Amino acid sequence: MLDEKDELILEELKKDARMSTVDIARKTGLPRVTVHERIRKLKEKGVIKHFTTLLDYGKIGTPTTAFVLVSYDPHQQVTQRKLAEKLAKLDGVYEVHILAGEWDLLLKVRGDSVEGIGRLVVDRLREIEGIGRTVTLTCFSTVKEEI
Repeated sequence: MLDEKDELILEELKKDARMSTVDIARKTGLPRVTVHERIRKLKEKGVIKHFTTLLDYGKIGTPTTAFVLVSYDPHQQVTQRKLAEKLAKLDGVYEVHILAGEWDLLLKVRGDSVEGIGRLVVDRLREIEGIGRTVTLTCFSTVKEEI
């Protein structure tokens, strides 16, 4: 698995994925060549899936976040996994999780307003075959968010 050096490197990359190997080496006290080689191996092993950017969604027109609990209707012709894959392709849906328990899926959605989230849920999500019922939880603010 991961050792202490890998964890140090990953912590720095989580803070800033654009950080150079030289900067990571300086902050962790590891040689630059070691940092470079370990990042390569972490990517090769799939520990690092890809590098990305954390956006300020308020500044790009989607400041409202909500979580939608979805009940799967097994009487439809679509499987739960196929439903999850279909939902993942919708604009405004940022995360889709298949759950165990009372609810079958959890979605993280974003929109321009609570009303915009409402249009997504009522006019689009609830019209999709395989969705039984939904509960929408609007987020007041985000204290911590990792990608």
